[in-house]
Amino acid sequence: MRKRLIGMIVLICMIMTGCVDQHQKPQSQSETGTRIIATSVAISQITDLLGLDLVGICDTKSFKIPERYESVTRVGMPMGPDMEIMRSLKPTQVLSPTSLQSFLEEQYKEAKLPYKFLDMSSVKAMYDSIDEVAKEYGKEEEAKKLRSEYENLLKDYQEKRKDKEKPKVLVLMGLPGSYVIATNNSYVGNMVELAGGINIFEDDVEEFLPINTEELVKMQPDVILRTSHTMSEEIMDEFDEEFKTNDIWKHFDAVKNGRVYNLDNKYFGMSATMGYKEGLKILDEIFYEK
Repeated sequence: MRKRLIGMIVLICMIMTGCVDQHQKPQSQSETGTRIIATSVAISQITDLLGLDLVGICDTKSFKIPERYESVTRVGMPMGPDMEIMRSLKPTQVLSPTSLQSFLEEQYKEAKLPYKFLDMSSVKAMYDSIDEVAKEYGKEEEAKKLRSEYENLLKDYQEKRKDKEKPKVLVLMGLPGSYVIATNNSYVGNMVELAGGINIFEDDVEEFLPINTEELVKMQPDVILRTSHTMSEEIMDEFDEEFKTNDIWKHFDAVKNGRVYNLDNKYFGMSATMGYKEGLKILDEIFYEK
C-alpha cells in the first residue's frame, strides 16, 4: 500500500512540475507510469520508429498515422488539441512541434500538462529531435541506426548529383486565402537545398516571408514550387486562380517555360517527416527533369 501511495505521489509531481519546466526528464520507458501523447503525425512517426507506446495521438484527415497507434485515443487536430481529453489521459509528457509552440504553449501551461516542443523545421533538426527523445527513453540504439541510414542516404544522393547545375528555386506556401514565401529556414526550403537546388530566399531567422511579386520578377527563379499547409486541393485551386488572373506571373521565365510545380503536402508540409525520402525523389525529377 505504501509503495502504491509513493508511486501516485511521484506521478502527480511529474505532471505538476512538467508545466513549469518543459525540459524536465520524464520517466524512462523501462519505468512504470510512462504516458506519452504525440500531437502531430510527424512526431508519431518518430515515436513509432523508436518503439514507444502512446496514450494519445492527434486526429488527421490528410495523413496516415502509424499502424501501431490506430486504436490510441485521439486528442484533436494538431493546431487545436483538446486539453480536457489530454488531461484525462494523465500524460507524463506531451510532444508537439516547435512550429505550433506559439499556439499551444500557454494552453499547456494553463492545463498543467507536462510538455516538450520538438524542432521539426528541417531534416537535420528532425533527427536531432529523434536523438533527444531516444536519450530520454533509453532508445539510443534505435536512434543511432536511424541517423546512420539518414546520413548514408544523403551522402549517396548528393554525391551522385554534385556535378549537376543547381536550379534557382522559389517556394510558395499556400494558406487559406493567401500564400507566403518559404525561406531556407523552412522545412520545404531545406528540402530544396538537400535536393541540390538554390532557394532564392534565405533568412537567418524567419521560415516564411510576405510575398512581393515585383521583387520576385527581378530574381527570376528557374523553378517555382507550390505547396500548402492544409486543405491541399482548395489551396492549389487558389494558386491556379492567382497565376491566371495576376498578370505579374506572366513575366516569370519559370511560368513561360512550364516549370511551375504543385507539391503534395504529405511530403512538403510545415514540418519534417519521414516522407522526406520520397520528397527527395520528387524534387530530383523536377530539378533535373529525368
